[in-house]
Amino acid sequence: MAGSTAVKVSAATALVGLLVCASGGCAQIVGVDWGEYEQEDTGLSCAGLPAACGPSGKESCCASAMVRGGTFKRSDNTEFTATVSDFRLDRFEVTVGRFRKFVEAYPGSKPAAGAGAHPRIAGSGWDPKFDGELPMNAAELKQKVNCRPDEGFPTWTDEVSDHENLPMNCVTWYQAFAFCAWDGGRLPTEMESMYAAAAGAEQRVYPWSDPATSEVIDGSFALYRCAGDGAVAPQCAFNDILPVGSRSPKGDGRWHQADLAGSMCEWVLDVDAAEYPEECNDCGSVAGASAGAKRVHRGGCWRDLEERLKNSSRVAFGPGDPYDTFGIRCARD
Repeated sequence: MAGSTAVKVSAATALVGLLVCASGGCAQIVGVDWGEYEQEDTGLSCAGLPAACGPSGKESCCASAMVRGGTFKRSDNTEFTATVSDFRLDRFEVTVGRFRKFVEAYPGSKPAAGAGAHPRIAGSGWDPKFDGELPMNAAELKQKVNCRPDEGFPTWTDEVSDHENLPMNCVTWYQAFAFCAWDGGRLPTEMESMYAAAAGAEQRVYPWSDPATSEVIDGSFALYRCAGDGAVAPQCAFNDILPVGSRSPKGDGRWHQADLAGSMCEWVLDVDAAEYPEECNDCGSVAGASAGAKRVHRGGCWRDLEERLKNSSRVAFGPGDPYDTFGIRCARD
């Protein structure tokens, strides 16, 4: 992709820690234990942004890493298998700062017909029938992503603030799709999201589980149960939402993605109630989807209990529903 830089770091070096610099800034790479870690700094959304994400505050917010494909048992039906090809998945959830770039370019950042398609799934790109589901202009978009301020906690601010490295929330499926397409990526399929979180054939219970069957979870691994401020409280608060990668590297998945469980629930491409073949190869459920068909999101969120963070958990909502628990992570090819 034009304007991107790939950085490859051997595991032996990465375990010690290495500051690597790419087009979008420098990143402190630590805790990688699975062979070669290949990072690519991509996306229009990081143009001009400082490398300020991750636990050290020195990583590019647009870092992505290769997920090596393979076959695994699907968490929606473990009797069947799915095969996923290699793809890139952003290390972090989309931040407020990254989404601000999309808003600044809006409505010029709206997707064209066919944009954001999965290369191996016909008909998966942007459908013009979705155009009416997007705000008309930037002012309306800003209003929309400031969802339910009286009962929730939107992270968006109309002006640059100290929220820039918080995960963007209150986005609809249409807005998530449009952002990823504009940023040079796409929404991951449900199978890709499952695969990355389960560490492929390792079939992890949680993204960090070691051994794979371990159900160990606490606040040092993920943000959940409204405990980001360090205390489980009967009421959630805005300071329970923390910057992306705050639980890295301990809570990272096999391929170095942070917050695959907890933080924000992440929209994926697929419609709900999908009927996949028993042997599902690079599949995604998009055919014949109406504009209002429910879409899946995965990973659990900062408000959820432990059970909802397991890789076997899935939920679906209307694609036009914005909540303070809904966020974005982009895939790339």
